[in-house]
Amino acid sequence: MRCPYCKAEDTAVIDSRESEDGDSVRRRRQCEACGKRFTTYERVELSMPMVVKSSGNRVPYDREKVRTGFMRALHKRPVPTEYVDQSINRIEQRVLAFGEREVASRVIGEMVMRELKKMDDVAYIRFASVYEDFQRVDDFREAILEVKKPGTKRARRIEK
Repeated sequence: MRCPYCKAEDTAVIDSRESEDGDSVRRRRQCEACGKRFTTYERVELSMPMVVKSSGNRVPYDREKVRTGFMRALHKRPVPTEYVDQSINRIEQRVLAFGEREVASRVIGEMVMRELKKMDDVAYIRFASVYEDFQRVDDFREAILEVKKPGTKRARRIEK
């Protein structure tokens, strides 16, 4: 691993720790030449399928695009970033489990909506309004009523 400060190639691993979810390894390193320390992360690189857009175009899967969708929906909402990372990991695991070379963007969008619905009602409505292209106030009303179904924990939380 090359030092990000002096570009020397000799670095020593000082400490290694597995992440809580077991999906990555955090390594503290020290450059043998300049003595500065830095952190690297190691995770398994899997080949994600191509994403087929509604236009028919095919683009490589981009984790950051999924993260951006989550973060826009969750803007100023009290949801830890850790939950977003866990949701993205679950989505990627499901997509990989399909075993296909291509996946429709619609499928990924629906997975994001399901994750947001579990995470935060307001974020879910925000994402759904853009993703489902709400055109009328009734579209919002229907989505809110769906989230607020009687007898669910979510409905009790909204009604408080």
